Amino acid sequence: MEFNLVITALAALIPMVLGFIWYNPKVFGTAWMNVCGFTEEDLKGGNMALIFILSYVLSFFLASFVQTYVIHQFGVFQVLMENPDVLVEGTEAYKYAQDFMADHGDNFRTFKHGALHGTMMGILVALPILGTNAMFERKGFKYIAINVGYWTVCLALMGGVICQFA
Repeated sequence: MEFNLVITALAALIPMVLGFIWYNPKVFGTAWMNVCGFTEEDLKGGNMALIFILSYVLSFFLASFVQTYVIHQFGVFQVLMENPDVLVEGTEAYKYAQDFMADHGDNFRTFKHGALHGTMMGILVALPILGTNAMFERKGFKYIAINVGYWTVCLALMGGVICQFA
């Protein structure tokens, strides 16, 4: 079981592409600016190149985690890694790992399954984190709904793409 760098790098683009759509003024951008107390003038400042580069790096970190979460076979290899022989050709552990992957390597490897797990991450990880922050920042339900909705859709798409193609 190998980490797929190419699919991870492509999946890391999903939050950026979806962000252009989600936070567009014609979609949720105007509502988001209102609940944050921003004006269009406020958003014109800042080093956009740096913001986009760092956003991509953080999205890559997230996609890396999503890959290990939505592909269940990584869990088997995490358990097997206690035995370093699993990486040595010809050993019993190596043969077991190869046989396991031959029998079960494609189980639960669909876009639909990855999207389900991504959605679960949005609801069970993004919502508690963003919701807690929003309460202490005195933000309302609309703020939480816009941002958690965005991350839930992002994680669902990332999970689907990674699970299907990684």
